Amino acid sequence: MKATIVAADHITEDNKTLIRLFGRLENDQSFVALLPHKSHFFLETKEKKHLPKIPKTKTTPTKLKTFDNAPVLKISTENQTDLTNLVKTLHEEKIHTYEADLKPAQRFLIDNDIKTTIEIEGDYESSQKIDRVYQNPTITASQHQPKVNMASIDIESDKDTGELICIGIYTEKTKKVFMVSKHELKNTNSYKDETSCIEAFRAELAKEDPDILTGWNFIDFDLLYLKAAFAKHKIPYDLGRTNDPGRLRIQANFFKTSSATFPGRQVIDALSLIRDPFLKEAPTIKKANFESYTLENVSQEILGEGKLLKSKDRHNEIEDLYTKDTKASHQKLADYNLQDCKLVYDILEKTKMLDLAIERTQLTGTTLNKLTASIAAFDSLYIREARKRGLVSPSSHYTRKEERITGGYVQNPDPGIYHNVLVLDFKSLYPSVLRTFNIDPSSLREKKSKTTLELEDVHYENTNGILPNIIEALHKAREETKKQNHELASYAIKTIMNSFWGVLASPNCRYFDFDMANSITKTAQATIKLTAKEIEKLGHEVIYSDTDSVFVHAGSKLNKAQAEKLGKSLQEHINAFYQNHIKKNYNRESHLELEFEKLYTAFMTPQVRGKKSGAKKRYAGLVNNKLEITGLEAVRGDWTEAAQEFQRQLLMKVFTNTPPKTYIKNTIADLKAGKLDAQLIYRKSLRKPLEEYTKTTPPHVKAARKLPELETNIIEYVVTTDGPEPLQLQKHKLDYDHYLDKQFKPIATQVLELLDQDIEDIISGSTQATLF
Repeated sequence: MKATIVAADHITEDNKTLIRLFGRLENDQSFVALLPHKSHFFLETKEKKHLPKIPKTKTTPTKLKTFDNAPVLKISTENQTDLTNLVKTLHEEKIHTYEADLKPAQRFLIDNDIKTTIEIEGDYESSQKIDRVYQNPTITASQHQPKVNMASIDIESDKDTGELICIGIYTEKTKKVFMVSKHELKNTNSYKDETSCIEAFRAELAKEDPDILTGWNFIDFDLLYLKAAFAKHKIPYDLGRTNDPGRLRIQANFFKTSSATFPGRQVIDALSLIRDPFLKEAPTIKKANFESYTLENVSQEILGEGKLLKSKDRHNEIEDLYTKDTKASHQKLADYNLQDCKLVYDILEKTKMLDLAIERTQLTGTTLNKLTASIAAFDSLYIREARKRGLVSPSSHYTRKEERITGGYVQNPDPGIYHNVLVLDFKSLYPSVLRTFNIDPSSLREKKSKTTLELEDVHYENTNGILPNIIEALHKAREETKKQNHELASYAIKTIMNSFWGVLASPNCRYFDFDMANSITKTAQATIKLTAKEIEKLGHEVIYSDTDSVFVHAGSKLNKAQAEKLGKSLQEHINAFYQNHIKKNYNRESHLELEFEKLYTAFMTPQVRGKKSGAKKRYAGLVNNKLEITGLEAVRGDWTEAAQEFQRQLLMKVFTNTPPKTYIKNTIADLKAGKLDAQLIYRKSLRKPLEEYTKTTPPHVKAARKLPELETNIIEYVVTTDGPEPLQLQKHKLDYDHYLDKQFKPIATQVLELLDQDIEDIISGSTQATLF
């Protein structure tokens, strides 16, 4: 029967290791597969004499070898504890081990090349919490559409007393609230006290048997609250598929992500998912503009609807509704609770974040709780492929970086306003470099030989290594998803490939090598520089280069069609150049692919403030009459809405040859008249706990310290005549001089100085201030 693995772990029974694979069958039943397992790792054959004698430890010769071609033994133990103790002793003796850090479930999945979807056959029984319990079934890898379900949960409580008010649960089938109330309410089960309410919720969750538990700020609030409430009423905190209590790892501040473990299920905090850097460029949310990451703001942006209670003093409103104790007030509260559950559920459904998570697990073989763990994904892919070549990987270890790894190349731009700027971009530059030059941990060699190629003084075997083959397979899969217009799968593959360089540059990576990591970035840098040089040889001006792109000034004399034709011509020329260059100098096929990405019919890159040089990664331009901005204030979250809109309008006027003088004067007049007050709110994130700001005290920190309680790391504040004040506690008038000097003048100046004009002339109304 087809099945989807949701979670995998191991337990020890009778001093032996037992792997547990939990998931969902194609018939919608839940299952767990219990599999006996011998824990094992690998040791170089020559180190056998150092192996401590532990009862029931088995040593088996293998045909496997290390990357240095050394033969290895397979060392098996009865259970994981014995393996851990054995490996610890070896490491204390400075003896290298191989794959000793892999947990049993991970080891099983890798050894059997199993990812998310499987075929499972065998005898089974049922249990109280799981539909089918398989004992040592036959499991094989399979390719089919995964099947999982989800429950969104939300809790409302009395902020002062901590007493439970209600718990909402929202699934595909069930939409229900459990409330401590005496009233009969719609979509609500009412209970006389907390104990019976919590017990009923626990029973309902077991009945629903979801694969994924989710909510908004779910772990740090809802699950943490439930843990205390369950303990208070002596109710087992067993929200998973076993009788084991759940475990929470709560981070004490906003700057690390908390986690939760309930055996057999996965916990995904929707807030953390939406905020995650890996996911924010996903095709389903990349155009979203979140003012903050409150449920209200995100749901309004994604769904066009929000919470049912919207006042800033929502906690008191909830408590007032509850203490009023009427059928109508409790119904309003139950509706509010269930709506919050629905919003989270619908956000994940509409953005397809769960689909994206599953796409990634299918590609890498990691489970959902490792969604954004790039090193875990790399390990899962690489160790599998290494085994197919008869190779074992080193055990994971931390390597201290003695020097800094070279970063990407960014050419200082020539500041100015241009017409017809071509952007030519290397498609997936870093994966292409890895693939083209066979940069691979297993191919790394200490010395030059007849079979190696040299790259930035580092030597690699010149036959396709493991990583280039992984990238090739992913590249082909991505091209296929593009043909099928499957955006999520394409994005998942892209992010996995693009993460490889970062993994290899991390000292936490088992394959980390400083020289290898440096050779990757230096080669990427050299590629961008050589590309610019070749384009300039053809008589064209490269005004800027940015990590994997070159910006070419095509000249104002060309019309749009002519400029685009030039862009395509440069693309073809450079790609042909690299095919010849790589074949001639490295005897390899080039996978470097330059693409004419777009034409800016108008383009501006500003000066660095106080200097004549251009500012890196800061520019704006018109593409098909649409304004695009990179790195400037209009797309930075720490600038006010008024300043951002001012910059957008100012750029549009300059790009369309409209004198901006009148617009600038009118905007400043509106500012001083108070017409822009609602758009003068700063929003800035705290990067560390308030008490750790000791050397400097930025404005948002000053505002945050005036709050009685810190509920989020995103601080909304205004600057008043008495300094920064939190928005909800503003007591003084806005300081318009501050906003003029710090928000509007800098934006105007960066454009006007390119036109040889001065903002002060416009403000003072000088008759000499003409722009065109």
